[in-house]
Amino acid sequence: MLLMLRCIIFGLALTLGLSACSPGGEGRGAKGFAATDITGANYAKDFRLVDHTGTPRSLADFRGKVVTLFFGYTQCPDICPTNLLTMAEVMRQLGPDAQRVQVLFVTVDPERDTQALLAQYVPAFDARFIGLRGDLPATEAVAKEFRVFYQKQGDTKGQAYTVDHSTGTYAFDPQGRLRLYIRHGEKPEVIAADLGKLLAGQ
Repeated sequence: MLLMLRCIIFGLALTLGLSACSPGGEGRGAKGFAATDITGANYAKDFRLVDHTGTPRSLADFRGKVVTLFFGYTQCPDICPTNLLTMAEVMRQLGPDAQRVQVLFVTVDPERDTQALLAQYVPAFDARFIGLRGDLPATEAVAKEFRVFYQKQGDTKGQAYTVDHSTGTYAFDPQGRLRLYIRHGEKPEVIAADLGKLLAGQ
């Protein structure tokens, strides 16, 4: 599993590196945020889940940091590893400021994504990343709170299914307030600029 994951990360890193050289991203976010500003939204206020070390977690545990939160699953073939790899590059670009950013990955597939599997998968992208999970009712509740869609597809009675799910990332400011919705596929430098503004108090 770990060797396969490293191969996936390496391949995606090459793709990300090539795409980062493409034109068209310059100047974005110069006026306001590049991501969708959802400040004041009345949803995605909190969660009660367990991290990949077995520690209960809520949003308040990360007060003082900018928090990004993405819903996915470890057997996701493309979107989830791409998102995590992008966020790893964002952390690299933030430099020392990355210590004030917490990346969270919430599984929508708790039946297969055990604590041990999340502990192997999520930190492989960046040791500072945290994987979160709940039982089926807790997963359903947090997805509803965050307005996240997810649904099994394929062999739903077996173990060879896939999961369709929402692909955006939420960002919270250091006071724990929901601020941004970052669309999947955004460039790392654009995300880093937005998170830098949140760190600066904008």
